[in-house]
Amino acid sequence: MYRFTLILAILALSGCGQKKEEIPPLPTMQTAPQKIIVYQLMTRLFGNKETVNKPYGTLEENGVGKFSDINDRALESLKQLGITHVWYTGVLEHAVLTDYTNYGMPLDDADVVKGRAGSPYAIKDYYDINPDLAVSVPNRMKEFEQLVERTHKHGLKVLIDFVPNHVARAYKSDAKPKGVIDLGEFDDKNVRFKPDNNFYYLPGESFVVPKDYQSLGPDHEFPTKDGKFDETPAKVTGNDQFTATPGVNEWFETVKLNYGVDIENGRQTYFDPVPDTWVKMKDILVFWAKKNVDGFRCDMAEMVPVEFWQWAIPQVKAVNPDIIFVAEIYNPAQYRNYIHTGRFDYLYDKVQLYDTLRLLVNGKRSTEDVAVIQNDLKGINANMLHFLENHDEQRIASKYFAGNPWKAVPAMVISATIDQGPVMIYFGQEVGEPGAGAEGFQGDDGRTTIFDYWGVPEHQKWMNGGVFDGALLSEDQQKLRNLYSSLLNLAGKHPAIVSGDYEDITAYNIDQKNFNDDVFACLRFAGDKKLLIVAGFNSTSRKVRVSIPSVVAGKLSLHADKEYALKELLWREEDETLIELFVNLELPAFGAFVFEIE
Repeated sequence: MYRFTLILAILALSGCGQKKEEIPPLPTMQTAPQKIIVYQLMTRLFGNKETVNKPYGTLEENGVGKFSDINDRALESLKQLGITHVWYTGVLEHAVLTDYTNYGMPLDDADVVKGRAGSPYAIKDYYDINPDLAVSVPNRMKEFEQLVERTHKHGLKVLIDFVPNHVARAYKSDAKPKGVIDLGEFDDKNVRFKPDNNFYYLPGESFVVPKDYQSLGPDHEFPTKDGKFDETPAKVTGNDQFTATPGVNEWFETVKLNYGVDIENGRQTYFDPVPDTWVKMKDILVFWAKKNVDGFRCDMAEMVPVEFWQWAIPQVKAVNPDIIFVAEIYNPAQYRNYIHTGRFDYLYDKVQLYDTLRLLVNGKRSTEDVAVIQNDLKGINANMLHFLENHDEQRIASKYFAGNPWKAVPAMVISATIDQGPVMIYFGQEVGEPGAGAEGFQGDDGRTTIFDYWGVPEHQKWMNGGVFDGALLSEDQQKLRNLYSSLLNLAGKHPAIVSGDYEDITAYNIDQKNFNDDVFACLRFAGDKKLLIVAGFNSTSRKVRVSIPSVVAGKLSLHADKEYALKELLWREEDETLIELFVNLELPAFGAFVFEIE
């Protein structure tokens, strides 16, 4: 869900055409371990073929994607794109406005559901599947298990969301295993905080639906939308809002889970004995680990005490030692804590690399800043997950970001090749999906809605009615997707990127006046595999010289009195020659090269 209203608060609290796609052949290279390449897809949107796109449209009007729409051809195409892990977003049952009462699921109150399809981060039942995603609602868990099996059959791994910080206001598990006690079932609701309560309460107060949400207008009236949601006493809102009257821009549809932290009294902790919420949430993780998922992307992980993760993650890995944990986290001061103490495998690199690259695309930062970030992350670079898009961020091709997907090519090249850490793309990014127009609750904000039933137009051109052959893509889109395929396969398999060292030579070349501070250059190397990577945020074509300083050349066993062929791997175009440790290049606008030094 949206994070923007909370990031500063977290920092303060913690201190701190009609042609089929052609996938180009890969260069021959020695076998090496793969690095993780993640493809995030919003499961309810990915396979939706409907194109009506009525704002606030119902499932019947706008359609919805199913697990079964993610077919063998789709998965094989993702595999060819270079993907190793598919993050299926919105799998767990969350509050929706579609009526499933005939299947024993209570109707959710529209006053506490954003949009019609609801937020995938307002979990209604941790032990169940979103019924929207199933062809046969009673068989929804079986259909999910079949998707996991199908994904594995294509050599891909499965990530799902774990949402540990908050749940839907009407949370109630009707699918929990026998013997499981529901969240809040035995809470003492007469106190604001108690270590073994699962929720925080506001005794004597009743929850009030945000006035701005009550007044959306007659075009958006829903069957249960009347401004009256009965919650007494009121529970504390998911983003730590200790008020019975949260605003429409808060996470008002969710309630905060209590991990034994008395937030209102200096964040005093009560971890001994182990809080009840810890046990319940660990059991939920183990439940899904036994479903053969390969990892969890943990929503707002830093809003949950690191001590919980330290306690829970090893227990889950005892069930599956290969399972991975990815933390959504925004406070760099806490990065090492959540890796070393919390036992996370990977963390979001949003606040540093993403933010910097986005500003670079728009001419507002220096390429020298990249080295500063990598130096700050020294020792944990391989633990950082890089991205330019996800469900929270604005689309590259939107008017709010770059307006043109090609402008982000240098940023994407840096994200994918700069270190051993994973890289992620969001479905439709590879064909320039702009997230245009107002879809419903989310409005026109340059993002693809996470709250409404919707078809994703440019992505649907690649989907081509479920054939997943890209036949409806324009020639420009075909080229863009082929570039992503080339880059992601290269990043995922080339030894110098997967396991090699890194040397930034940007500042040296700027000092030598070889290029300006809108050009980036680095070297990646492992044994006899050596890469020179050049990425330019220049808005017009430019001649640049790239020199390798002698001290760095020594580390790569390169000599000034020898010539080296530079084989271009990204575009498969004209090769160059490294003479006296420098090369002259014609760098296109927003262009990038990856050269193998031979």
